[in-house]
Amino acid sequence: MELIKPVLEIPQDSNLDINGLASRKVAWQVLLAVAAGAYANIAMERELSRNALRPDDRGLATELAYGSIRRRLTLDYWLNQLGRVSTSKQNPLLRWLLHIGLYQLLFIERIPPAATINTTVEIAKKYGISSLAPVVNGILRTAHRIQQSGQSLIIPSQLNFQLSVIHSLPAWLTNNLLIWRNQSGLEVFTVASNNSPPIDLRINPLRASREQVIANFIQQGIQAYPLPELSQAVQISGRVGNLKILPGFKTGYWCVQDRAAQWIGSLVNVRPGHRVLDACAAPGGKSTHLAELMGNVGEIWAVDRSKGRLDRINNNAQRLGLTIINTLLANGITLAHQKPEWYQAFDRILIDAPCSGLGTLSRHPDARWRIEEDKIRQLIEVQCELLKTLVLFLKPGGRLVYATCTINPEENERQVMNLLENTSKLSCVFQQTRWPSLTYRNGFFAAVFQS
Repeated sequence: MELIKPVLEIPQDSNLDINGLASRKVAWQVLLAVAAGAYANIAMERELSRNALRPDDRGLATELAYGSIRRRLTLDYWLNQLGRVSTSKQNPLLRWLLHIGLYQLLFIERIPPAATINTTVEIAKKYGISSLAPVVNGILRTAHRIQQSGQSLIIPSQLNFQLSVIHSLPAWLTNNLLIWRNQSGLEVFTVASNNSPPIDLRINPLRASREQVIANFIQQGIQAYPLPELSQAVQISGRVGNLKILPGFKTGYWCVQDRAAQWIGSLVNVRPGHRVLDACAAPGGKSTHLAELMGNVGEIWAVDRSKGRLDRINNNAQRLGLTIINTLLANGITLAHQKPEWYQAFDRILIDAPCSGLGTLSRHPDARWRIEEDKIRQLIEVQCELLKTLVLFLKPGGRLVYATCTINPEENERQVMNLLENTSKLSCVFQQTRWPSLTYRNGFFAAVFQS
């Protein structure tokens, strides 16, 4: 079984500064911030705002940071066999810099190994660990020799530990994936989860057509094409850079939303004039999607526990020209006490429940290292309470959609069974788990209930 498989190829016509330090230093700073407790996306946004990088170099910085975070276990395994000091005892500046260098050697094609080694050593010399520059040079050169010779590292003989190292997954998750999907299913899962996801957009039909938006992107030299299964979806690629300066963003022609999340919105089956409850609404992508599908006619209540995230919903709705979204700061579990007048008041209810997020490991590279089984058990209790409470607000003849971005059966199919066992007023008319793959990208689950 091969340990290494290149995952990113730099296009031949790229303007990337292969020998530059700036993008690599940004990635290194992100890894240091994440190791100190920051979320990867927040750390990445902060470092990119501090450093004026060209689009190609922004892309490389993002790939190096996110890729190294995803592959942390694999990279540590290499370093523990190549170095004299275990990674747990290494100077953090050295450990995370070696991750940046080793990730380039093992997982990125068309960056010459000499450029990788030289730039990594140069960063060590310039930014605080000059005395360890020979260590950086020696470890990376040894890794390159092993790679070139076709040798392999000594990997664990036990299958679950072997797969954990190869695919850089926590042992508990590897064990569960083998139960849920067997080894071949695990392989498909990891191909999607360890690669950078594409950028999916949702076109706002109240402001623009999909054809118009695609034409605008192509005029700017950005590759764009429709996703056939979803009427509002477009994928873009190439040298994108800062999304907020792309054509159509400020005018509300589109917003960023994964294809899997757009699939959830379509299942709610809203109509103009409906009264809709989005019970765990932030950051608001599904609320705004539902408002677009309703033609901005009707009433949507977007409920969430975070004021800051509700502010984001309001800002996005304003940019998209949507006026039917009302926000409420509240906990869905206690909503029946706060809003007793909402009893049987909604035609449609969407519960995009808090979950383990195991379907979105590609989009959230640090998630696999944050999720713990004890926390998942707590989330399962929250999901049960949300379903038990929010079903009270559904009109007779109404539709409720329960959705998660996880592939854990305990959070998905088991919750459907629990709800049906505890209420006779609902029937489940559809349920499906979409596993992470090169087709669906992120993994999602949805169940549709009819009153």
